[in-house]
Formats: sequence, C-alpha cells, structure tokens
Amino acid sequence: MTTKIANIMPAHIELDSGFERHLLAQLGARLRDARLSRGVAARSLARQLGVSRTTLNAVEVGRASVTMGTYLRVMSALGLAADLVLLATGVSNPPNALGEHTGEPPDLHRRQDLRSLALHQEAVKVLRGHPERAQRALQVLARWEGSADPHSQPLREEWRRIITGRLWKLAVEESEQGRQLRQASPLGFVLDDSVRSEILRRYSRASLNEPRAA
Repeated sequence: MTTKIANIMPAHIELDSGFERHLLAQLGARLRDARLSRGVAARSLARQLGVSRTTLNAVEVGRASVTMGTYLRVMSALGLAADLVLLATGVSNPPNALGEHTGEPPDLHRRQDLRSLALHQEAVKVLRGHPERAQRALQVLARWEGSADPHSQPLREEWRRIITGRLWKLAVEESEQGRQLRQASPLGFVLDDSVRSEILRRYSRASLNEPRAA
C-alpha cells in the first residue's frame, strides 16, 4: 500500500503582528524539540501524518502558511494536544462553582498570566535543582535568533542574562516587565511534558478566585 504524501502548501501568508510571528516560531521550536526528545525522525513523523518533509519542516519553524489542522495533527502525534485545552474545552464560558455556565466572559488575560507564572515558577524550581537544564533554554534562544522577530531581540538578550546569571527572581516577577518577559520565554523547554500538561490542565479548570499554587 502506497502512502499518499501531501505536498501542496497554502499560499504564503504574512502576519502583521511580530508577537504572533514569535509565538508561531516558539511553537514550531517546541514541536521540533518534542520530536527530537522522543527520538522520532522527521521522515518517520511525516510519513505517519501523510505530509511531506517540507510541510513538517514548515511546522517546526513556525510558518503561518501551514494550516491549523496540520499543527494540531503534529501536536497530537507528539502527545501535546493538551496544550489546546483552553480553546478546545470552551474556556471562554467556563462553569462556576456550581457547574453552571453563566455566560459571563472570564478574564482570559489574567488566567493566561497566572498559567504562565505557574509554568515559570515550576521551571525555576527545576533549574534550581538541576542547573544543567539551563543549557536547554540557552539552546532554544540560539535557535530563535534565526527566525524570531527582531523586535523581540531585547527580550531574548534579557533572558540570556537571566539564565547565565541565574537571576530566577526576574523570571517570576509579578510586574509588567515580568509579564512581557514571560511572553518571549524559553524556560518552558526545561519542563517535562507531563509537568507542563498538568499545569495547563490545572489552570484550564481553576477559578481565578482560587489561591495560586506556590
């Protein structure tokens, strides 16, 4: 039986937002790291998904021309589909403490801030116990140099200073600067996938009124 490989790519798409381009590049880098950490060859994964190596490469560098469905299929194949739980489970209208959907929009930005902060708090714990993992974050920064938005260069330089100087308090600082830093952070890559997924699940369910985990 011959596997049909999809080689047709959508027309080139440009994103106006540098932040959106950075997020896609960050997503692509994470997917590539996840594939490599699992020992899965690019050719093998492409064959499993029925896509070309060119398409898979476009996913791993965060190209906007790749369809959302393709990104989702790659994430599912790598066991990362839980990262979409905030969207896929209808978090825009979560139930209240009684399990009722009130129709009132939640403070999504606040929820995302809390989730990001929790991820970084856990990453800092890991780095304090296993300082050798900081090398992973530095490698991610090095890869981003070739594809990330030039406007985020100051943030990447600040992260390099934080990581090499082990200035972990800055990574979890509850300030506008801290929030901006966490939007362009490589620290998520030091976490095991299971730990990251558990934090994502916790903050998809948790009420904003509940105390945040230390």
